[in-house]
Amino acid sequence: MPPLIKEELRAFLPHTGAMRLIDLVESWDATSIRCRTRSHRDVVNPLRQGGRLDAVTGLEYAAQAMGIHVGLLNRERSTEGLIGYVGGVKDVVLSVDRLDDCPGELTIAASRLFEGGDSFMYQFAISSGGHNMMTGRASIFLKREPS
Repeated sequence: MPPLIKEELRAFLPHTGAMRLIDLVESWDATSIRCRTRSHRDVVNPLRQGGRLDAVTGLEYAAQAMGIHVGLLNRERSTEGLIGYVGGVKDVVLSVDRLDDCPGELTIAASRLFEGGDSFMYQFAISSGGHNMMTGRASIFLKREPS
């Protein structure tokens, strides 16, 4: 499928401004997505604490990639009032202490392992320069907010 730039991602994420962390969807298909970003280097990244971006914030990068993927696969479905939640994470391995030290782009890759109605399980990896920064699995649940 064709790449998607940051402006096109607003259709798939409720986040705005600097909180929309993904810069580019490089590729995606029925079971996986591959994204890139440089937002981890941005000094105004809203996830920074004490002037640093801890590696655990990679979970939000992974969640946004997974959310975009679910949105891409369900484009014909009405998303009005639909919110995605991370239900749980498992087998998370952090290989670095912080992400803002990575000079190159981050690559966020996620592969869907399971789909059942409004729930999904993904395996994800965040890397930079060919080195893994974080790996793990996460569950995503969709819920329609009452109107």
